[in-house]
Amino acid sequence: MQLKDKVALVTGGTRGIGFGIAAAFLAEGASVVITGRSQDKGDKALAELGQSERAVFMAGDGTDRESIEAAIDGTVSRFGRIDVLVNNIGGADAFAPVAVMSDEVWERGLLFNLTSAFYASRKALQYMLSQQHGRIINMSSVEGKHGKPFIVQYVTAKHALNGFTKGLSKEVAAEGVTVNAICPGLVITDLIKESAAAAAGSAGVSAEAFLDQYAAEAALGRAITPAEVAAMAVLLASDAGSGITGALLSVDGGTAAY
Repeated sequence: MQLKDKVALVTGGTRGIGFGIAAAFLAEGASVVITGRSQDKGDKALAELGQSERAVFMAGDGTDRESIEAAIDGTVSRFGRIDVLVNNIGGADAFAPVAVMSDEVWERGLLFNLTSAFYASRKALQYMLSQQHGRIINMSSVEGKHGKPFIVQYVTAKHALNGFTKGLSKEVAAEGVTVNAICPGLVITDLIKESAAAAAGSAGVSAEAFLDQYAAEAALGRAITPAEVAAMAVLLASDAGSGITGALLSVDGGTAAY
């Protein structure tokens, strides 16, 4: 087991990529706290994870500083430490050209995809630096390496998250903490399906056609699975990944290769 006796917190871990990472961490021997805004979704996720004593749900909003700080404190209170933080929450929940984009959509995009990671990382580092050990894994995107129209708030935040990853990695390396970003391509999750439906409607195509076109941008010609992203997260969280820091690691089927 690559993560035996490690303690991890995964924000937004009740579904999608976050759930896949939580499941993989548990399988590798870690104790895992998942956060989310819905108690019902948290209970459902725990049931699917097998109700292990090593799996805990803590209700909280990752975009709220006090909420995520309480979850991190709660993790340490429950398990005695925090070894791994996965800043997983994020997404593009609105589609609009910049010329008509509202302040609310812009600011929400930055808060959801960037500032949330800052809040959680700052708090987790209080423990990791004293432990002289830690792993911070930021969930970025292939869109953090190039551009895409009509979700500029998301693209901007992911580019900034990549810069945050690189800068922070140099701040904390001497204290035994690594900081990396995973940049997935298209991963079919409930959130992606919801976002695709909104985008497809404005583009006048079906959601299925929209996602098929997106998947075709990858060299593999298909979407990536949550398990494929989780495998990279396990590597970065494990001792085998101790030499990797400040990296932006693509799990995108070759999309960024073009």
